[in-house]
Amino acid sequence: MEFHDATGAAVVLPAPPRRIVSLIPSVTESLFALGAGPSVAGCTLYCTEPPEGVATKTRVGGQKNPKLDRIRELGADLVVANVEENVREHVETLRRWGIPVYVTYPRTVAAGIRLVSDLGAVVGLPERGREMAAALEAALDDARSACTGKPASRVFYAIWRGPWMTINRDTYVHDMLALCGGDNVFGRSATRYPEVTLPDVARAAPEVILLPDEPYRFRRAHLADFDAHPDIPAVRGRRVHLVDGKLATWYGPRIAEALRVRPRLIAGE
Repeated sequence: MEFHDATGAAVVLPAPPRRIVSLIPSVTESLFALGAGPSVAGCTLYCTEPPEGVATKTRVGGQKNPKLDRIRELGADLVVANVEENVREHVETLRRWGIPVYVTYPRTVAAGIRLVSDLGAVVGLPERGREMAAALEAALDDARSACTGKPASRVFYAIWRGPWMTINRDTYVHDMLALCGGDNVFGRSATRYPEVTLPDVARAAPEVILLPDEPYRFRRAHLADFDAHPDIPAVRGRRVHLVDGKLATWYGPRIAEALRVRPRLIAGE
């Protein structure tokens, strides 16, 4: 069968893959949720979900520095990669070796849901993929309905510290925040991942500040960074929160939980 990935490349699979290597943690979780766990031969060091599933899988390095020879030695008949998380030269090398690579790039929650259905088709489990996608679509509809008519809360979502970095509107995180009732205060920045200073954040006047545990591992000690800016509405209102980064960045089955939990946090419930 022939599939086309997010880059438009044709991926030809003579049969459903049985030796899959996933180079994206959220895709690894999605493959197990689809029921393709037994076909996963390898994954990255950062693939942590589901713990009992990935515990027995061969680790092939990180997203940016996978051990390509190990992937070939595993007899991979499909590698799943991502435009942003992985390196194009690595994808091209694998393809030159005759290993099919399916590249993903969802930048909205709706695209993340479609990917679940697409992955199901690629790995030979189309019905399960459609079922999962339908359930996630229902959660998306519920989230949209719940936010209709309600004012959005201004949100600063940090992704790094030293320097501080955040996200603009051309990102999956931005779309998730918007669906959950958040107005990204740096959404109109020209770059996807703008560097900002805390005085910049103060001028943006967010009502909610979210500090995730990935990609940067924010911890309780970092809350003190905002003590020098007590007039930020989020600081004044004690709405600076440490949060699970997976709920904002992992597409796949985790979307339903994110759409259920994150709106309440942003709304201050």
